[in-house]
Amino acid sequence: MKIALIIARVLLGLPFLIFGLNHFFPVIPHPPMDGVALDYMMGLTKVGYFWPLLRGLEVLIGIALISGRFVPLALAILAPISLHIFLFHAFVLLANLPLAILILVLHIFLIVKYWNYYKQIFTMDSVTN
Repeated sequence: MKIALIIARVLLGLPFLIFGLNHFFPVIPHPPMDGVALDYMMGLTKVGYFWPLLRGLEVLIGIALISGRFVPLALAILAPISLHIFLFHAFVLLANLPLAILILVLHIFLIVKYWNYYKQIFTMDSVTN
């Protein structure tokens, strides 16, 4: 099971590291977009801070997952990002939907395997005086 965890961490971390770095050092072209997807992306671009913040987080999360350091923290920070990637590709832009599904499945697998780090958050006894 330890090897499966390492493989899952690396497979989840690599896309975030690669696509995060691609924002700062463009090598991989973005897929063509139109309609609502393009409007959405242009809106986020106009904000100015969004893409550098998101891509910077993705680089740090990718490094954490690949290196095995701060994995529970990386998974917690990554949870809304993974969910958003899946929902965006499922409902707005169907391109890369298999990769989005893989990211979500790997993330859920890792959350389950690291559940001991999170379970106290979801118990009523987590607040002590």
